[in-house]
Amino acid sequence: MAFLGQSATNTARRRCRTERERISAKGVVRDGHGEKVRESLKQVRYDYKNLLGGMMREFSWMLLVLLVFVGCGEEVTKEEEKPKVVETEPPPPPSKITWEKDGAEMALIPAGSFEMGDAMNEPESYMERSRPVHTVTLDGFYMDTTEVTVGQFKAFLADSGYNWTGLWDGVSTYSPTDDHPMIHVNWDDAVAYAEWAGKRLPTEAEWEYAARGGLAGKRYPWGDEITHNDANYSGTGGTDTWTYNAPVASFGANGYGLYDVAGNVWEWCQDWYGSDYYSNTVEANPLGPGKGSGRVVRGGYWYSDTYYLRVALRYDYSPLYRSYGGGFRCVSGSP
Repeated sequence: MAFLGQSATNTARRRCRTERERISAKGVVRDGHGEKVRESLKQVRYDYKNLLGGMMREFSWMLLVLLVFVGCGEEVTKEEEKPKVVETEPPPPPSKITWEKDGAEMALIPAGSFEMGDAMNEPESYMERSRPVHTVTLDGFYMDTTEVTVGQFKAFLADSGYNWTGLWDGVSTYSPTDDHPMIHVNWDDAVAYAEWAGKRLPTEAEWEYAARGGLAGKRYPWGDEITHNDANYSGTGGTDTWTYNAPVASFGANGYGLYDVAGNVWEWCQDWYGSDYYSNTVEANPLGPGKGSGRVVRGGYWYSDTYYLRVALRYDYSPLYRSYGGGFRCVSGSP
């Protein structure tokens, strides 16, 4: 700013000196015409002021433009320097988790739709309650990969003080180790354990969807045929060397990583049982009838014939019923 002001001043001074020299050259001063000299000098001073004022106005405009330009440039630079927010998809949930409370491994059962019911049109009359086949849509959830074990149930009793009135003598006979499925539990016992663990029992629809393991319209969780290499049911042979319950995960898992969804022990579900419920159900996340006398059980057990192991077969027990072939597994809506 000082440089531009000094330049304007110097220019005006040069013009003033030039005018004085011009007057002197004409002899105005020497000829004694003082009035003319004064008038000329006034004109020079007037021109000087006008020139200086004009240059200062030009300088002010230049300064204003410069300030605006620099200011905008700073704003643009600041805007450009802001970190760019990149929207990314949330990571997918893990396919397997370990539940902290009871140490159970749980498998992700992805959200989706499936055809629920007897797509094979099996000839037995009791399979009619597994029809009509209907579309069900479910939210994703996690399910225990195995039935709740004797060891896990003992930990629950020790931690919660729950008054279980089952028979340990029967448990030790039919499920003799901590790695065997817990048996002789009624529906209330199963619910009490699930609530203690921060989980719940599966709905009937969730159970069948998970048990199918992603296979559509099959008789069993792995296909349409069954041998003792696939599951623990009536008799022995092949992999199935157990007269009663087998330790959990003694056979291969289904497509979702679940063990023993066919055979070993019946598994309690959350729903009341209704023989005609499939004709009156809803598509999205069905919860079963609002009331009933029995609770749904699924999957068959170690003494069952093969037809009880069909993935679409429906059965029920009184909620108070305990047996040496009845157990359960839990689910959770989130890890």
